[in-house]
Amino acid sequence: MTPLRVIIVDDEEPARSRLRELLEDCRGELPHSIAGEAANGVEGLQIVAAAEAEIVLVDIHMPEMSGIEFARHLQVLERPPAVIFVTAHDRYAVEAFEVNAVDYLTKPVRAVRLLTALKKAANGARLARGVLESIDPAPRRYFSVAERGRMTLVRVSDVIYLRAELKYVTLRTRAGEHLVEESLTQLEQEFSGVFVRIHRNCLVARRWIRGVERAAETEGEVGWSVVLEGIDERLPVSRRLWAQVKSLVS
Repeated sequence: MTPLRVIIVDDEEPARSRLRELLEDCRGELPHSIAGEAANGVEGLQIVAAAEAEIVLVDIHMPEMSGIEFARHLQVLERPPAVIFVTAHDRYAVEAFEVNAVDYLTKPVRAVRLLTALKKAANGARLARGVLESIDPAPRRYFSVAERGRMTLVRVSDVIYLRAELKYVTLRTRAGEHLVEESLTQLEQEFSGVFVRIHRNCLVARRWIRGVERAAETEGEVGWSVVLEGIDERLPVSRRLWAQVKSLVS
């Protein structure tokens, strides 16, 4: 049997050390290798993609990126690894995991329980897309972009606008553009406090709006465009949404 490649992601070194020891205890019954460790979710995502990991042990409560958001980003990979969450006893989290049939370990982790979770993961147990959002609907701090076999993270705060084009959404930042395969409507719901809709196919970041200006007339009516900081591009405002956009700059 080819050893399974396992990644550990936890912001506390003692917790990572404990998992290393427990994994060593499990090695006889389930061959594996530790393909990498990370102290945060951002670093963990880079390691997972590079190592082609098959199982990830990830702490839920980490600064910058929670374990839940980390697992959501993994879903853009062509072959996402199995995820086993590790958490201090949190009644809400545990109940949510049980309802959604998500595997988890509570601290202090025991070797027997870890082995059971590893075997389940080795047999192909994977998270269904949408389950993680139901467990923790908090907005992500990053967008994950799959590009040429790599994963690129884009901070939500760096995105100037989101524009739907066929089945993709373009993320525009000062540095350039990225494509994600997500629904503009769902993005609007998730980031309602960050972006505002100006057109049926476009959301703009409230923080980057600097004003509006007159656009070319259409069918005898004066049109308006949004002026955004950081880019020269002007984005048209639909008539239906003009009042809403005007209220943000008046």
